[in-house]
Amino acid sequence: MATTGFHVAVVGATGAVGQQMLRTLETKDFPIKKLTLLSSSRSAGTVLKFKDEDIVVMEAKPESFEGVDIALFSAGGNISKLFAKEAVKRGAIVIDNTSAFRMDPEVPLVVPEVNEEDLKSHNGIIANPNCSTIQMVVALEPIRKAYGLDKVIVSTYQAVSGAGAAAIAELHNQTHSIIEGKSFNPEILPVKGDKKHYQIAFNAVPQIDKFEENGYTFEEMKMINETKKIMHMPELKVAATCVRLPVETGHSESVYFEVQNESIEVEDIRSLLRDADGVTLQDDPKEQLYPMPAYAVGKSDVFVGRIRKDLDEDKGFHMWVVSDNLLKGAAWNSVQIAESLVKLGLVK
Repeated sequence: MATTGFHVAVVGATGAVGQQMLRTLETKDFPIKKLTLLSSSRSAGTVLKFKDEDIVVMEAKPESFEGVDIALFSAGGNISKLFAKEAVKRGAIVIDNTSAFRMDPEVPLVVPEVNEEDLKSHNGIIANPNCSTIQMVVALEPIRKAYGLDKVIVSTYQAVSGAGAAAIAELHNQTHSIIEGKSFNPEILPVKGDKKHYQIAFNAVPQIDKFEENGYTFEEMKMINETKKIMHMPELKVAATCVRLPVETGHSESVYFEVQNESIEVEDIRSLLRDADGVTLQDDPKEQLYPMPAYAVGKSDVFVGRIRKDLDEDKGFHMWVVSDNLLKGAAWNSVQIAESLVKLGLVK
């Protein structure tokens, strides 16, 4: 560990996103003088490696945050509600990767490529958006800034890793069972706490999170509301349909959007995205070049392709957006927020 830098805590260090946070802190070489790894009592005592150093994971308690400068939370909304404010009381800035505070008007919801300046209004807690929202707004923001934005309709094709390690294991086990002709009993997807569970292997499940009274799922409403908040556009028309696919890692999205200028052409959009921060353009139909989740795994960028003009609406366009949901969709964005806090002089 470095002699200078920040005291960083990772809450939920043994989980899929927590592990990715540790790898991202290593990859980015974030300045850390002390690293505290926290989890539930069940996982406490686990030994994890960081930069060749063995660190024992401790049970998260309010006093665990004494002296912490930045706390990265990814242990579920209930844990965030229990400990985030305790961490802030002790002087830490919390970057929370759950939905606990995302729609709180006092909490900035930040994607650094889109609304980094919102960090200046934080009161100790900063929310990391939903993984599927993050990749979509990274792709849309350059377009919004240049040409305005009136409407967004998104259909997602989301990987099982978004539902955690148990969902990944369920996909693997079901796949083996089907291939071997064995029976199985779905227990996790689409939502562990819901009434019914369905096969995910060789299937597509049009439910991510529980259904709301309006017929949309909570995941769909997260995308709708978070997009409006991040872009400071409460009037923006947004609709979402979220589907779980038997893909381990990497979310894909079909995004339809309408700009405010009907003279815009496909090459104008391509040119914008070619130069956009955090975006890799992969769009050459003649060469069958387009983004795919299998090739986005382990990469921090948002990949965009299949850009085409709508055949009936002059202001309408379609594009295909892919990103590693555990990396840019969670860990990478969280650490980017920490880097932005340092860059803007918001953490001492």
